[in-house]
Amino acid sequence: MELLIVDDETLARQRLLRMVEKIDGFQVVAEADNAEAALIAIAEHDPDIVLLDIRMPGRDGLSLAKDISQLEDPPVVIFCTAFDQYALDAFGTNAVGYLLKPVKAEQLLQVLEKAKKLNKIQRLAVQQPKITENQRSHISAKTRRGVELIALDDIRYFQADQKYVTVFHRGGEHLLDETLKELEEEFNGRFVRIHRNSLVSIKHIEALERNGQGQYHVRLADTAARPIISRRHVSDLKELLKII
Repeated sequence: MELLIVDDETLARQRLLRMVEKIDGFQVVAEADNAEAALIAIAEHDPDIVLLDIRMPGRDGLSLAKDISQLEDPPVVIFCTAFDQYALDAFGTNAVGYLLKPVKAEQLLQVLEKAKKLNKIQRLAVQQPKITENQRSHISAKTRRGVELIALDDIRYFQADQKYVTVFHRGGEHLLDETLKELEEEFNGRFVRIHRNSLVSIKHIEALERNGQGQYHVRLADTAARPIISRRHVSDLKELLKII
């Protein structure tokens, strides 16, 4: 699992980095010393876990954690702070851990394993289709010709770009008024997240492909498009392909 360390103190970041390096299965992919840099790093690296300090210059860690929780497919947050009075507020942000500095290796290992187990639960949820009677069979899109209905069976993937979501289907592509999170919740079992900005149709997945730079893409039926798979979702997709 990939981690981002956010702390304004260089020595604190280096200490956490050394501790994580000794734990199998976890890797630090980026560091940040303030909230704004952390959000940029999350967008760029898509980490599984954020080790987050609370008291920092500018926006504090609690404010940042709330913003993180609003992201599409947010990473898990674990607070690492020298102050115990923020614990209740911290867990109000859906953090899975609250470690007091100086962080001890065994405590860090314990909370990282907890985060890893949560990730496994999420993968199991992905593998269990949840198709309900109230689930729509078509998506409506506003076009120059009015409102068009697009059958779910014709949709290959959804992709978000800032405030807009585009549906790619056999007849072309259209903008939607719905968010990726809303689509993911409604169509869990028929579409699976492969990236912070993409959902693909499970029934139309043909294969996972890897390019020369090591980046994975998904090959879908009846389309030349190859949506990118983020590193954190590669193992989920591989597990899913074993059961479909």
